[in-house]
Amino acid sequence: MRRTLTTALLYTFFTTILFGVLYPLAVTGAAQLFFHNNANGQLIRQNGQIVGSRLLGQSFTAPGYFHSRPSAAGNGYDAANSSGSNYAPTNKKLFDRIQQDAATLQTDHPRADIPVDLVTASGSGLDPHITPAGAEFQVARVARSRGVPESAVRALVARHTEGRQFGFLGEPRVNVLELNLDLDRTAPLPAEKR
Repeated sequence: MRRTLTTALLYTFFTTILFGVLYPLAVTGAAQLFFHNNANGQLIRQNGQIVGSRLLGQSFTAPGYFHSRPSAAGNGYDAANSSGSNYAPTNKKLFDRIQQDAATLQTDHPRADIPVDLVTASGSGLDPHITPAGAEFQVARVARSRGVPESAVRALVARHTEGRQFGFLGEPRVNVLELNLDLDRTAPLPAEKR
């Protein structure tokens, strides 16, 4: 019995050191060495300040910015509370929220079809992308707020539209934070609209 207990304790100690300390350190070190930007969350810096991550959505509400998808993660885009609403498609709360979001979006585009990603949250609630159709839907509002031609805003959307990964995975998408940062660089908002 004593020998079995000693073997079990030694096995637990060595496997804890090997798989709980050495292996994570080796994987973390390799990630930092070979994939430094990815391992650190693909942070975006501007003027020495971190303004966000390429991987996590943010809430934009000013008319001069492209708006992200709705988020059900905590108070919105809270990585500590990543999740969808888990409401069934027939849930009244979900239906009412979508109706309210659609009514708000219709103020800029009466009777226009609204891209589904602008009224539905992603499963994580942290999606940093919208569809090209979702971006196109917002072009007129953003151009009007910034006082620039719609063609200039469309050109920025086209520049930030990413294709399918490896040519066949996923759908074309636009990273909202990167697009909005590029908008601020190329067509700054007038001071009174910030």
